[in-house]
Amino acid sequence: MQLHRFWRRYTKGVLALLLCGATFTSAHAIEFMKVEDLHRGMVGHADTVVQGDKIDSFKVEVLGVMKQRGPSGDLILVKVSGPIIDASGGIVHGMSGSPVYIDGKLVGAVAYGWGFTDGTLGMVTPIDQMVKLWDEKYQKDLPNPWKDTQLIPLGTPLMADGYDETSLAYLGTKFKDFGYKGYATASDSTDDIVKPMVPGGSIAALLVKGDLKMGAVGTVTYVDKDKVVAFGHPFDKRGSTGYFMNNSSIFTVVKSIDSGFKLGSLGREVGVITEDRGAGIAGTVGVFGKGVPVRMQLRDLDRGVERNAAVTVVESSKLTPTLVATSVYSLLNKTLDRVGGGTAKINIKITPVDPKLPTLERRNMVYSSSSVSEKSIDELFDIVESLMNNAFKDYEIRDIQVDVQVEEAKRTATIIDASADQVIVSPGDNIVITANLQAYREGKIQREIIFKVPEDQKLGTYTLEVRGGGVIPLPYLFEKQKYNLTDEIVERLKVHKNFDEYFKDLSEDDQNNQIVAEFLADDISMVEESGDKAKKQRLEADEEDVDDDELPNGGKHKKGLKASDDDEKENNEASRVVVDYVVLGDGQFTVQVVDKKDRDHLRKQRIKEKLSKLKEKVKAEESDQKKTK
Repeated sequence: MQLHRFWRRYTKGVLALLLCGATFTSAHAIEFMKVEDLHRGMVGHADTVVQGDKIDSFKVEVLGVMKQRGPSGDLILVKVSGPIIDASGGIVHGMSGSPVYIDGKLVGAVAYGWGFTDGTLGMVTPIDQMVKLWDEKYQKDLPNPWKDTQLIPLGTPLMADGYDETSLAYLGTKFKDFGYKGYATASDSTDDIVKPMVPGGSIAALLVKGDLKMGAVGTVTYVDKDKVVAFGHPFDKRGSTGYFMNNSSIFTVVKSIDSGFKLGSLGREVGVITEDRGAGIAGTVGVFGKGVPVRMQLRDLDRGVERNAAVTVVESSKLTPTLVATSVYSLLNKTLDRVGGGTAKINIKITPVDPKLPTLERRNMVYSSSSVSEKSIDELFDIVESLMNNAFKDYEIRDIQVDVQVEEAKRTATIIDASADQVIVSPGDNIVITANLQAYREGKIQREIIFKVPEDQKLGTYTLEVRGGGVIPLPYLFEKQKYNLTDEIVERLKVHKNFDEYFKDLSEDDQNNQIVAEFLADDISMVEESGDKAKKQRLEADEEDVDDDELPNGGKHKKGLKASDDDEKENNEASRVVVDYVVLGDGQFTVQVVDKKDRDHLRKQRIKEKLSKLKEKVKAEESDQKKTK
């Protein structure tokens, strides 16, 4: 079953068959040297590329064997030397995978430099550990990647072709736990040419392909017909993968105080990387990874500029959300050709591979005073991450479509007041709410919302909230502050019973450009203050970066909020009206829900009380006027 699942992720097409003759390289029969046959003082050489595609060599001397030092077993301690090492300043990123030969036998791959040295000490991963990768059992997204603070490859540099500096900085914030750092690279005139995979030649493991490219550059260690092993150390040690295997041409070696790296192009796709483990990466030439296609339509409404673009990113619950968001972010920046604030309308459509699962379609509108591009991708990242990591079903994504329209104008409107035609109601009654809003520099607008009291609403006194779709009601905000609830704690308070409930919650979450009317939950409690079981409230988002002065009463933005009770049926039905503005602010009514037989009587009594108070007010004013005279 696992074997079938693994191979269905890759397809062999006519193009693959045509490429086979050019890319398959049958290595000459070469003998492997075992670790136990090595001894101090043995001398050999390693092959690698430092410019273009030409393979050069440098001297390697064995110093000893470090037992169980590496992520997959023994490492061979070596000293390297020669003109290439002198020019590069020692072992650098990109040399990882350089095959080491002694007495004509393949020993393994230069895989590590050693921090805080002159760059001439390194470690070699034995070849017998690497070739075992071809027979590994399918095991996707391995947890707890191996780390070592002394060995150089931990900061695997990512070559990024087409990404702007801002998006690479964003990538760094999302990938800070992975140790990745992105460097802008260029294209080479030979990138469209299919080149054979040869030991000592360059190889790129791509995470993104298409109108943008991103991946790590290293060296091929060994080739057996259509099978390839490289790097000698993990890229991310995520087990079975679907990285795109590409050619690479080296421009130069960039020196660095910490560790230099080869700056290379991300050339023609020639195969797929199927394993990423402690001993290196392994893959097959002529077989191509599927990945997750992302199609974008990006528009700058002010300048009338439109960009249609597409990328394919690797499928990984850990990597895909960041890669999708970073790619859209970079291309949106290029489309706008500016920095700063503005308003954006975002449409997202995510289609699953399994036709039995629902397609997610989501619309929203955002405003940012500082970076509209970054604000536009926040929800995209959250949705993709949530879907790929949901606790109920494997939501394998077939493709993602993103449509973003941006204008520089500040399209916000603040609720300044609202009125309700009735505040004494019965279950099933309608309350007509008239909301007055002040649109930014556009005058006042008015919208009507009809809120239906749930048929099963319990009798009692309730707070009817009228708010912008992205605003946390003040009672909930106070509750969060009262208990100092961090975003992590709030995330853990989310409770869904099944996939259908989860998916509905995700797809129907409030939009920022909605006016929402809903009853707030009574006796809000997110923690237990006694031995009794407390209600579990669910706050469905983090606060967004809206300026404090944009929200009356200090309210904050959010993506959605609902309350749930384990023991009672939820009464969180809300009415929503969509407007062409990001709606700010909120307010509350006190509503009495009574039995129908008492409703009319209580309404008449309320009217009498109001008339009585009005008469008293008039008398008081007349009395004041007489005293003045």
